[in-house]
Amino acid sequence: MSKSRYVTGLRAVEQLLTSSNAEVNRIFAEYRSANPRVEEVLVKAREAGIDIQSANRARLQQMSGEARHQGIVAEIRRTTVLDEAGLRSMIEEKLSAGEVPLLLMLDGVQDPHNLGACMRTADAAGVDAIIVPRHGAAGLSPTVSKVAAGAAEHLPFALVANLGRVLDWLADYGVKRVATSDQAEKNLYEEDLTGPAVFVMGREETGVSKRIARRCDLFIRLPMLGEVASLNVSVATGICLFEARRQRG
Repeated sequence: MSKSRYVTGLRAVEQLLTSSNAEVNRIFAEYRSANPRVEEVLVKAREAGIDIQSANRARLQQMSGEARHQGIVAEIRRTTVLDEAGLRSMIEEKLSAGEVPLLLMLDGVQDPHNLGACMRTADAAGVDAIIVPRHGAAGLSPTVSKVAAGAAEHLPFALVANLGRVLDWLADYGVKRVATSDQAEKNLYEEDLTGPAVFVMGREETGVSKRIARRCDLFIRLPMLGEVASLNVSVATGICLFEARRQRG
């Protein structure tokens, strides 16, 4: 499915113009911006044949929500939002082609900054899709797009009604369901993560819910050597995903 939405901030819009997977409908820019980077972005947009419309700061802020717009907002038609059926089809295609899926599931992450950071990390690690619940968690927004720095515009993003059901059928496809737990016997670096896998990361402060945890096949802990008891969800996500990527070569 696809729908129009806004991407806000200079870096996010700059990254957007280099992406081939997000259709830019138009760009809104502040009247006579004093920022030379805004004009540079507008030059690139004009060269690409993108419609540019002037807007005052109030209008830009209205489109941006809580995110800082920095004088520029892009309206896009995003084409990589999946429903559950689309996610299943994507997994089937990759397995049929002999590929080894690497997925990220976020169990109720609330902070849009954390969601954006997880998306940016997932994109860098070559994740095939990020899976989030349709309700009760942060969704796509201008803040998420800005923090994700371009990843939100092309990383497949699956909005599903029931995370548990998705985990059930992922298991049927042979996808290992991996969750983090400080009570796990083995640490991240002692497990084989070379096969198809979905990393399940939990909500801030409360972690993976019991309903989701009991569906997971493997629990791993991150080795913590200092006084800090836990890590931010986006940091923990990055450590896990890049270890899986390292093992896959």
